[in-house]
Amino acid sequence: MKRLALSLAAAALAVTAAPIAAKMMAEISQGASIPAKFALKDSSGKVRNYKSISGRNGTVLVFTRSAKWCPYCQAQLKDLKGAQGELAKRGYTLASVSYDPPTVLSGFSKAQGIGYTMLSDQGSKMIDAFGLRDPQYAPGSFAYGVAKASIVVVDAKGMVRAKMVSSDYKLRPTTATILAAVDGI
Repeated sequence: MKRLALSLAAAALAVTAAPIAAKMMAEISQGASIPAKFALKDSSGKVRNYKSISGRNGTVLVFTRSAKWCPYCQAQLKDLKGAQGELAKRGYTLASVSYDPPTVLSGFSKAQGIGYTMLSDQGSKMIDAFGLRDPQYAPGSFAYGVAKASIVVVDAKGMVRAKMVSSDYKLRPTTATILAAVDGI
């Protein structure tokens, strides 16, 4: 799997050139608060708010396309298992967000031994609230509602402290890049 090591400066400014769908909200920028009504189902189907998933210092949210059919997302989700302990030492939790239903996330996490929280955003409401819906997929497409491959570092108070949005779903920040972003806060 190809990986992209984004510098922190480039990560904060990364945007795609694709046109923004009229339905989408503007991307949440660094320094902004996450949506007040943050609520997603975890892989067990339990509704989780931000406080319930946040560590002492915050959370690294990993927006992925699909744990079911995207091999780049699957590889990233597996690779991130190694980041969980390092993030915990820094007071952060790790959580993924995708449009997959909880049953898909549960099956994937059990099969891959993933211990971090996997969140389901069926209907893509939070993906839209963060402004991260990939606009290249039209209604009716199997991929309609997927997020752009993104990492959003959120502090314990719900403020976006760092953000990396890939313009190419095949390229993802490395674990070292994510840890550097957290360390730079």
